[in-house]
Parts: sequence; structure tokens; C-alpha cells
Amino acid sequence: MEYFGLSEIRSNLVFVSGVGEAAFDEIVEIKAGEVKSRIGRVIQIDGDVAVILVFEGARELTLEKTSVKFTGRLLEIGLTEEILGREFDGLSRPRDGLGRVFAKEYREISGVALNPVERIYPRNYIHTGFSAIDCLATLIRGQKLPIFSCDGLPHDKLAAQIATQAKISGDEKFAVVFAAMGIGHDAAEFFRRTFIESGQYERTVMFLNMANDPPTERVATPRFALTAAEYLAYDCGYHVLVILTDMTAYAEALREISSVRGEIPGRKGFPGYMYSDLASLYERAGIRKGKAGSITQIPILTMPGEDITHPIPDLTGYITEGQIVLDRALHLKGIFPPINVLPSLSRLMKDGIGENFTTKEHPAIAAKLFAAYAGVGDVRSLASVIGEEDLAETDKIFLKFGRRFEEEFLHQNENRTMVQTLELAQRLLQCQTSA
Repeated sequence: MEYFGLSEIRSNLVFVSGVGEAAFDEIVEIKAGEVKSRIGRVIQIDGDVAVILVFEGARELTLEKTSVKFTGRLLEIGLTEEILGREFDGLSRPRDGLGRVFAKEYREISGVALNPVERIYPRNYIHTGFSAIDCLATLIRGQKLPIFSCDGLPHDKLAAQIATQAKISGDEKFAVVFAAMGIGHDAAEFFRRTFIESGQYERTVMFLNMANDPPTERVATPRFALTAAEYLAYDCGYHVLVILTDMTAYAEALREISSVRGEIPGRKGFPGYMYSDLASLYERAGIRKGKAGSITQIPILTMPGEDITHPIPDLTGYITEGQIVLDRALHLKGIFPPINVLPSLSRLMKDGIGENFTTKEHPAIAAKLFAAYAGVGDVRSLASVIGEEDLAETDKIFLKFGRRFEEEFLHQNENRTMVQTLELAQRLLQCQTSA
């Protein structure tokens, strides 16, 4: 059905009255004279009034000259294994100049969270090449492990290196789905160049929503990415690592849409349903019974005001299985990646390491490193009060260990194997005990 004329335009929302049949989430085509046609999604139906979210924004649309065609379809993505090595915009349109994708099938992007009955408990690990993660907050296949960052910290560089260095043991197929929301053109070029120069571009699918794209596109971008990941994992047998950055941009787009709709705000102005909305994304990770592949998620978010209790990291922490926390003090020391291992953890780590997956010494090494570095924090607090010169000799040993741990273990420019990481950890622990 096609309707002519709008009853109201409110930011990126348009209202169509007199609608006889419309479905929630239905896709519409919007035309207005010489203005390029756009697509929108029905987000609310109130009687005979349909509220439509226009993905490309409602600028240049007019009440009288706009036509709205209800397609009867939901938002879909064309899927084929050939999407590997391709780059798309936030609405899955090719942006690499290689033309359209000849899809084997089309699938709705809304998706569903994995049924707990169909889940297989995550086991085995994904190698990232970073000692702080591989040894102390190990990423497990099928896990969702977010990275909490702040403005000015190198989370983009960390995300790019994880995407290019990540691998699994054995000969199983591995792929990366990379979705970026609200990034600048310089960041997009950085990601593209990093993937190409590392030789990993052909195993990667990129979905890039730019900072100058309408924020309304950002609510769809991670759903396109996760639908592509589900196809690669459960239909093509890949173990898929999904990196979503920056979830703060996604949540702020969600808040903007909620505000325009006139909904009652929750904490910090974010909608009250943000928890369930984030869960609808995060819970699409996992391993499904009877399927060869898996989906592992690394959502990356910048904490507004460096506040870990802010609703975005707070709700993310409730839904996911741990967190990796980047620290500004370590960054100022020149440490990369600046991972603060004390508040960082992987709740599934214990079931994906050890004799059957890494080495039987791994759990004990990780526990000893945690304990030793926790002691460093206590000694540094004492030194700030009485001065380092007046510390006991054992306390000075802790300070020396802390410096070596940060400069040799946390800081790295190379891609370390798990064996190299654990050998380095053992050397540091031996130096501390022998001293």
C-alpha cells in the first residue's frame, strides 16, 4: 500500500495517518519529489497512525509531497559466504566499489537470542596475541567479553589488532565480523588499512556507520553484523569473532530516538528498555547444538566521564561474562595495551584453559600473577604516603615487580603466542620469588 502525505515530521520520525494495514518493524520506501528515495522502519502503530523511523534522516522531506510505500517486508540482509572480504555501510550496502552481493538467501536482521536449551557451554579459547588477555582474562569461544575504554585511549588500535591477530587452534574455519558505529573517516581508513596490510582482509566482513551518517542507522548496524555472523557460524561452519565498536554511540542513538518519540526517560536520559535492547544484541553470541561454528563477541564502549557505573557499561556488565578495562594511568606511562588487569576478568576463563586447552600450569600462573600485582597496588599506596625510600625491602621487591610486569608483560609491540606469554609470566614470578 502507498500513502501520499505525512501528518507530522519530528526529527528523524515521520507520522502517516489513515493507515489501514501496517506491521511493527515493517520496511517502508519514502519518496519526495527530486529527493533520493529512502527507507524507514515502522517503530510504532497507534490506531491508524504509523510512526516511521527514517534511516537516512527526514531532512528535505515535506508533509504534502512525500509518499510512503509499505512493502510488507522486514529489514533483511543478503547472505552468502562471498561477503567475506567485503565492506558495507551501516545498512549493509556495499561501500568498497565491488558492486552488489549476489545473495544465496535473505534473512531478517532482528534475530533472536539463543535458546538456553540449545546452547553448548563455551569451551576452548581464542588467541588474541595480547598477554594481558590471553593469560589473565582469556577469551573463550562463544563468550561475550566487552572492553571498557575512555575517550583518548587506544581502543581502536586494540580492536584492530585483536581482529587481525585473533585465531583458533586446529584447522577449523575462522572469520571476523567487524562493525563500527559513529566513527570518523580517518578511523575507517585506519581499520581498512590495518586489515589489508595484515593480510586478514579476506577473512573479515566490515560494517561501517560513519559519524556523519544519521544516528538512526546505528541502531541497525550491529543487527546487520550479527545476522551475517550467524549465517557464517551456523550455516557455513565458521568460528566467528564479532567486534562491535563503539556501543556508546549505539546507546546514544537509542536515547535520541527514544527522546523524539516522547518516551519517559530512565537513568541519564536513556530509555528504560535499554537493558533488554542491549541483551537482544549480546545474547546472540554462543555455540548452538548441532552446529559446527560459534559466535564470540567483543563489544567495545567508551565510558562517559570515565564512570564505570554509567548505565551503558553498568548494563553491559550485567549481561556479558566479564570485562576488560583500559586504564588512563597506564596509557600515560606509554603502556600498550593499557589493560588494568585487576578490575578485568573473564568469567568463563576457568572452563576454557588448563591441560586440555592451553597448559595445566596456566590457571596457577594466572592466579599468582593476579596476587602479586594486587600486592603492588597496596605497596604503591603505602609509598605515596611514606615515600619509596622508607619501604621495607620486601615492599621494594613488589615495586620492582610491578614495573617489570607493566613494561614487559602488559606492554607489547609483538603478537605473542600463548607459550611465549606463559613463559614470560613464569620468568617474572621466578624473579620476584628469588629476589
